[in-house]
Amino acid sequence: MKICVIGLGYIGLPTAAMLASRGHDVVGCDVNERVVTAISAGQAHFQEPDLQMLLTTAVETGKLRATTQPETADYFIIAVPTPIQPGGAPDMSYVESATASIAPVITAGATVILESTSPVGSTEIIARTLSNARPDLRFPAHGEEDREVDVAICHCPERILPGQMVRELVSNDRIIGGITRACGEKALSLYQSFVMGTCYVTDARTAELVKLSENSFRDVNIAFANELSMICDRLGVDVWEVRDLANRHPRVSILQPGAGVGGHCIAVDPWFIVHSAPEDARLIHTARIVNDEKPKRVIEQVRERAARFSAPVIACFGLTYKPDVDDVRESPALEIVRELTEIGGSTILACEPNLEELPRTLSGEANVRLVTIDEALASADIAVLLVGHHSFRQLHPSVFLDKLTIDPIGLLSPHRAA
Repeated sequence: MKICVIGLGYIGLPTAAMLASRGHDVVGCDVNERVVTAISAGQAHFQEPDLQMLLTTAVETGKLRATTQPETADYFIIAVPTPIQPGGAPDMSYVESATASIAPVITAGATVILESTSPVGSTEIIARTLSNARPDLRFPAHGEEDREVDVAICHCPERILPGQMVRELVSNDRIIGGITRACGEKALSLYQSFVMGTCYVTDARTAELVKLSENSFRDVNIAFANELSMICDRLGVDVWEVRDLANRHPRVSILQPGAGVGGHCIAVDPWFIVHSAPEDARLIHTARIVNDEKPKRVIEQVRERAARFSAPVIACFGLTYKPDVDDVRESPALEIVRELTEIGGSTILACEPNLEELPRTLSGEANVRLVTIDEALASADIAVLLVGHHSFRQLHPSVFLDKLTIDPIGLLSPHRAA
């Protein structure tokens, strides 16, 4: 089958390479010419285990090629960002643009699959948008199972974890939501060509809410851990010991607190539920507020210690949103470091082994340098441990003894290891 993947980012590129590895003819489409050029040369534009090998093979065999314009295909997969606007409203402009781009090249018999995590009802909006753009074709509508259609429309949310994307593309179960059951069955045949997990077919609205619920569940539970850590700070108790001992109970499993919540999913998706049902999503909304407040608490702790120095040298260990990746999307660590640059007279040493240069939001700051672990340890007055990268976990706690240390991730706590 010929497949056109719209968006060659963290989800679209691994998906396109995986489909190509299964013998499909894949056209990857992206508006970023730099990305298209890199992929055409067989080069992944972000780090991900096993992706480069998969991509190299796909390009060399001719099964994957990249372009800036969509082409006619049997399947169209939309995998573009769905960020939030100030206030938490969803920004659907990327999905809208992707939908408009494929409208001229859709033909009868095609299937359109939205993989982007989106608010409930988004898949139906795509169907209506395409119907308005292409009155010569028949498109499905929610609740009209008997309608004859020319184009199937589905939602199949991605479920892969950065750092394990290639493996989880194959191993994880998938939820396929068709606007009608027949739409879902058409998408099912594609996913079964590479997914070893179970594929469950449901309706589009359910599939949309399933993905949002998964990430909201995680966010709420992380918020409990983060709130508990702030309570422990106020009461002078070690949160890591509290967590360790509480989790000895057979029905308790408190997650790890941290410097906040980042990434393209957990920090964003709960807002889609809040925006859709603000009167009812009270717990989900509160969890978002708690997790968004945690970086501010860390910043306060650093400012308090920095006030003891006329020209504090602050080493920040980690910039990415989670350990051992190069992804800085919605990273609380990056937010913290950016705020710390405003401390008067400070020098910020950013230690991030997964990046070769400072992220754009920091590159213009005169008092920030990207440094090695040794440089950070040699010069810092204050150490702020923000991300639990493997190279940081290998450090002996004694290397921080001569520094004022803020450790919201529990890197130095023996109870965290337990």
